[in-house]
Amino acid sequence: MSHINQLQRYWEGIMDRLTDQQEEAWLHHKVVGLEERGKDIQRVTFHLQPYHRQSYDESTILYYGIGISILLKEGQHFYLEEGTYKGIVWFDGEKWVKHEMETETGSSEAERVTSAFVEKDEFNRAFTYNRREAVRYAERWWNSYNPAYRHFDVDCTNYISQCLRAGGAPMWGQPNRSKGWWYGSKTWSYSWAVANSLRWYLSGSRKGLTAVEKSSADQLSLGDVICYDFEGDGRYNHNTIVVKKDANGMPLVNAHTSNSRQRYWAYEDSTAYTPNIKYKFFHIDG
Repeated sequence: MSHINQLQRYWEGIMDRLTDQQEEAWLHHKVVGLEERGKDIQRVTFHLQPYHRQSYDESTILYYGIGISILLKEGQHFYLEEGTYKGIVWFDGEKWVKHEMETETGSSEAERVTSAFVEKDEFNRAFTYNRREAVRYAERWWNSYNPAYRHFDVDCTNYISQCLRAGGAPMWGQPNRSKGWWYGSKTWSYSWAVANSLRWYLSGSRKGLTAVEKSSADQLSLGDVICYDFEGDGRYNHNTIVVKKDANGMPLVNAHTSNSRQRYWAYEDSTAYTPNIKYKFFHIDG
């Protein structure tokens, strides 16, 4: 049996024995806590995403991400909690040797139990945008890819959405891909990953993640978003996030696709630049 198949079977076994399994202490604590708070678990699903493999001699180390979704019922109210986590499995040949979950700092799950579960339709809660966390995320992943999310060949908008999410921006609209702004384990809204769709979303959203359009780049703050229409034809094809200001108070930005860090916002040095370029400047609310 392949390493990935063994991993799949492992988690299938955990989910089949969810209420009494002891192998994954963090998940056991999560389930117990939900039940103690009077929440009825209706369904649990998971999605695995292996992202790195190291092999030497007969040994293999497999790094992976797992997304877990829990459908809960509380009285007459149903809602979905989701979390993403990272794990490591050690193999000796085909033999499973050891498994650990990573924490945010990369240490063993036995050293620290964490949870990233979030409630759907989060626009119903108060939202304060944490610009520091958005920028911190932008700096952490400017030249790499968080395994908790899918990586696209054209990754600029997916990256910006992750930054906004790291700043606490609330998701809503699932499962309608043309509605709201959201990311799920197997699908996502167009506004999450398509440059022109995010531009239209930020222009018109009145709930959840919202923004105010500004007239010039110098009016933006750290964590704000710039959208680019290189050809000037009305279809925006790139997005960046402001991570710093230069000595003149002008934005420096990070971006994916052509991964960039603290690049001058105007993109006049881009191979896609034309004299017809147009910009949209969005100050994120909250």
